[in-house]
Amino acid sequence: MAIFRSFINSRGKGAIVFRLLSFFVLVLFLALMSGCAAKKKEPGMAIEPEPVPKIEIDPGQQRIAAWHALMHEKRHVSDMEKLEAVNSFFNQLEFVDDRLLWGKNDYWATPQQMLIKNGGDCEDFATAKYFTLRQLKIPDNKMRLTYVKALRLKEPHMVLSYYIQPTTDPLILDSLITEILSASERKDLIPIYSFNGQGLWLAKKQDSVHLGKAERLSLWQDLQFRFIQDAIAAPPSQ
Repeated sequence: MAIFRSFINSRGKGAIVFRLLSFFVLVLFLALMSGCAAKKKEPGMAIEPEPVPKIEIDPGQQRIAAWHALMHEKRHVSDMEKLEAVNSFFNQLEFVDDRLLWGKNDYWATPQQMLIKNGGDCEDFATAKYFTLRQLKIPDNKMRLTYVKALRLKEPHMVLSYYIQPTTDPLILDSLITEILSASERKDLIPIYSFNGQGLWLAKKQDSVHLGKAERLSLWQDLQFRFIQDAIAAPPSQ
């Protein structure tokens, strides 16, 4: 009987020890398994970011933005600085005949159209400079769009004339050359007639004769209207 009791006691202690060991093993197993499942990172394996889509800006719109920036930047400089900046800006564009660019014998483009196309003919260069300088507060009576005969080209040509005073020798903004020279220095140009938003003049040897308003120039009237429409449609400048 004592031997049996001793056996029972030894078996009881063994069971308790076994249960304690089982408990510690379970706790250790649960501790190792805790946390969210995640992919093991391989040595040298990098997570690459998603490629950013490339946004392409239309070159024509870039040129128009640069034009607006020019007008904003040159608002408060001298007239001569305005003339030089505007003349240089548009003379970067290409000369392209109307028949190639527009499929017409004669078409006067707005500055916006010229910038989108990256070019134009002599009328487009001269009128674009005129409209831009008007936006820069150069008075209309100081400027005239002047048709001339270009002796070197042996054909009609248009330039923009700027008058410091109504009777002074005007400065010529021309798409053929980069430098702004006086009319008396441009021996290669013979003036024929000129106009602006106020009138029309016939050129004479020493002076010009006022012929009245420029309303008879239908292309000019149409261009002024389209320029206003483009300006209305344009977003407000900063």
